[in-house]
Amino acid sequence: MSIVTDISLFVVGLVALFFGGESLVKGASRLARILGINPVVIGLTVVAFGTSAPEFVVCLIAALKGSSDIVLGNIVGSNISNIGLILGSAALMSPIFIQIRLIKVEVPIMIAISLVLYALAWNLGIGRVEGAVLFSLLIAFGVYSYFDALKEPYQVEEEYKEFLGNRKEVWKQIALLVLGLCGLVIGARLVVDSAISMAKLFGVSELVISVTAVAVGTSLPELSTSIVAAIRKEHDIIVGNVIGSNIFNLGILGLVSVIHPINVSPGLLRFEFPVMLFFSVLVIPIMKTGHQISRIEGSLLIIFYVAFIAMLFV
Repeated sequence: MSIVTDISLFVVGLVALFFGGESLVKGASRLARILGINPVVIGLTVVAFGTSAPEFVVCLIAALKGSSDIVLGNIVGSNISNIGLILGSAALMSPIFIQIRLIKVEVPIMIAISLVLYALAWNLGIGRVEGAVLFSLLIAFGVYSYFDALKEPYQVEEEYKEFLGNRKEVWKQIALLVLGLCGLVIGARLVVDSAISMAKLFGVSELVISVTAVAVGTSLPELSTSIVAAIRKEHDIIVGNVIGSNIFNLGILGLVSVIHPINVSPGLLRFEFPVMLFFSVLVIPIMKTGHQISRIEGSLLIIFYVAFIAMLFV
């Protein structure tokens, strides 16, 4: 195929992933709301998992094709872009006020699971046992989130309730959910196939393509959710979406590894993994300054992200 065809298919795949993810999140979250589930629980679980669904489907298809670099590059790159690009962009639009609990609980959990992944990857492979460990940590986080969310203050619950809407038609939400799943599968297949082809045509590694183009593309649902929340000044949704999605991404990598073991390139351990840890740890001092992420700090996150992308190609 020509480079124009590859790029076109890649863009079509990203569009399908974006709208597939959006439909899945809307359908699943509204259906959960109709069933009477607490809005905060939906935000921290259904929405977080839904916005990570593109990463899961792309990683699963790439793993089954034997493209481990696309799997790991997508997860690591998405977690970096979620903090550097998405959280930074949201803070530029509107300073984000932070709950102390996020600094004390959710962010340390994200860092801890990232460290576990880094340690498990040192044998240059993530097998079914290592994958089961990562996925178990995700399940534990989900259980914790459920019980902890029941204690959220009224204002936070109202934010999530407004964000989810009050649609009552069950059949429409099921249709959205099914449509979203179809879009994700079709989009993921197009993205993986065109990414592999573009890597060959451009003469770069599948890892670089995955960490940059694929990772940003699969993070579009998080970007969309964060921008909408920033416009509405729903700060808890912005940070909960980013941190929750990062934790889910790591757990999703575990699930994919259980289905199909993944090989780890040594270069990932020397550069991309440490950068992911750097961004994860950087969140704490930024959030602690006045318990908010200011526009200046948002700009700093974006600058660091751009520097990371530049270093990949250098």
